[in-house]
Amino acid sequence: MPLDGALADRYGRAHTDLRVSVTDRCNLRCVYCMPDEGVPFRPREELLTLEEITRVAGVARRLGVTSLRLTGGEPLVRRGLVELVRQLAGLGFDDLALTTNGTALGPVAMALAAAGLNRVNISCDSLRPGRFGEIRRRGELAKVLAAMDAAEAAGLRPVKVNVVLMAGVNDDEVPDFAAFAREHGRPVRFIEFMPLDAQGAWDRSQVVPSAEVLSRINDIWPIEAVMTGGCGAAPADRYRFCDGKGEVGVVASVTRPFCGSCNRLRLTADGAFRNCLFSDEEISARAIMRGGGSDEDLARALRLSVWGKLPGHGINDPGFLRPSRSMSMIGG
Repeated sequence: MPLDGALADRYGRAHTDLRVSVTDRCNLRCVYCMPDEGVPFRPREELLTLEEITRVAGVARRLGVTSLRLTGGEPLVRRGLVELVRQLAGLGFDDLALTTNGTALGPVAMALAAAGLNRVNISCDSLRPGRFGEIRRRGELAKVLAAMDAAEAAGLRPVKVNVVLMAGVNDDEVPDFAAFAREHGRPVRFIEFMPLDAQGAWDRSQVVPSAEVLSRINDIWPIEAVMTGGCGAAPADRYRFCDGKGEVGVVASVTRPFCGSCNRLRLTADGAFRNCLFSDEEISARAIMRGGGSDEDLARALRLSVWGKLPGHGINDPGFLRPSRSMSMIGG
């Protein structure tokens, strides 16, 4: 099987976006993805090495993947991350990004940019210091806000802000985050709470529907759609303020799934290809590489993963079974 050739599934969708979890560890214990007592981490020898990650990324790039996002856990706790970014940047991706909680970003933002990182998404679930601490269980809001400034100063633009909303926890801050987007010019993405928490406590009543979020913003500052249905295949529906002062977005993965246009694949920290956040079907790239497999073998595994993708994740089906791995283990 030749290595070159686009990754397309049986429905004709091209898959051009790879999310790579570089670690299953985190420096926080957020209520969304980890119980207070923490979760067991995999032994370090079970995680992919930097060279193995780069090798898989190179195969993906030659198969037509154009965008790569580094995730975790928290990617900035991974030793050698700047060097990994440098190696990945040399592969020629159109977009090389990183999703982080921001607590350790400030001091390394310039180094990451110099290594070839294009931009960052920073998770920030409250603009109120006390509540921020309750949600994160560790960390300071001021440090995360300073990290946003540092990222912009380093040229990692645009800085996008990810907000996971939970009913009765932080959904009253929707107007505050909209005002933040207008004031700072940082796109804010409101993400529906998904059944990927490690404690398994997710309940539909905790989901804040994206339509409600948009309505609440529009009541204060009129907005208009920029791209909906996922601008090609982006998960966020984007809206700009009608007066031109910035934009917001929503990721309606629960109430309005976008599976029909999803172009994403994932590589877990321990080297498993996953074709959906909510799938338990995995193909081990680690086993292929450590078993002496070739790049063609990795390409075949990627194609098999893509071809195994289901038409939808099934969250709204009566028989839906939540995945066995939590978000901190899969990668965002």
